[in-house]
Amino acid sequence: MLGYRIEANVMRTTRIEKVDDENEVVKTLHFRDHLCANAEPGQFVMVWLPGVDEIPMSISSAYQSRMASITVGRVGEATRMLHKKTKGDFIGIRGPFGNSFRPIEGRVLVVGGGTGIAPLAFLLERLVASAQTVKCFLGAKNRQELLFLSRIRSLFAGRAETEIETSTEDGSFGHKGVVTELVEATLATQTFDMIYACGRESMLLEIFHLAQKYEIPLQVSLERIMRCAIGLCGSCNIGKYRVCADGPIFTHKQLAEVKVEFGFQKRDFDGRRISS
Repeated sequence: MLGYRIEANVMRTTRIEKVDDENEVVKTLHFRDHLCANAEPGQFVMVWLPGVDEIPMSISSAYQSRMASITVGRVGEATRMLHKKTKGDFIGIRGPFGNSFRPIEGRVLVVGGGTGIAPLAFLLERLVASAQTVKCFLGAKNRQELLFLSRIRSLFAGRAETEIETSTEDGSFGHKGVVTELVEATLATQTFDMIYACGRESMLLEIFHLAQKYEIPLQVSLERIMRCAIGLCGSCNIGKYRVCADGPIFTHKQLAEVKVEFGFQKRDFDGRRISS
């Protein structure tokens, strides 16, 4: 494993092969990289933009054709620069880093909010081949911001024991409200062997409490500021864990160990603790 990590940590340049406009503020960049093509759902890469920044991005797809992708929401300087990239442009890549979601064979519930849907769409490709039942909830502010709905519907098409429901805060598509309302109503009447989730930490905290209430195992993807991605700098710490090296996927047991910080605190770019 150490040898693989050293290899992954070497900066490579890769050419963007295709750009998909998911909506007005989200794009998916497809690129070729032999290491990222073998990534597991939940892992991330560090994307380098010379003179701008190096930022962590979840891998949203990986294929045996040596292709992989990242899905980028436009939220800051680096992501604005990524949104300007077109087919043929180059980016720097390190990774993949971190652990991954662990698919199981039973009844699973997958919950994604906003751009957190990206790594879960990758995960669902594995779950439909392993799980007995797959139920998926997608949440966003509005219909336009619901990511990968068509991709997941195509994945589920013709497969028994799969279901997808949506939630938008403005009621423009599916349930009107937040996605955790769908989770709470469902867990009151149905049982699952695992919940997988990715999205805003406030959403993940609510799902954590629901998982505890109904005694369901949980795997979530956490997001933190990351500088080194190999567990050295400490900028991504949550309690005793380093999100880049010990995560980014954490279980309900691990989250219970850091419940003082989870959903409440993180570190800023200067390493100071701030409110989440």
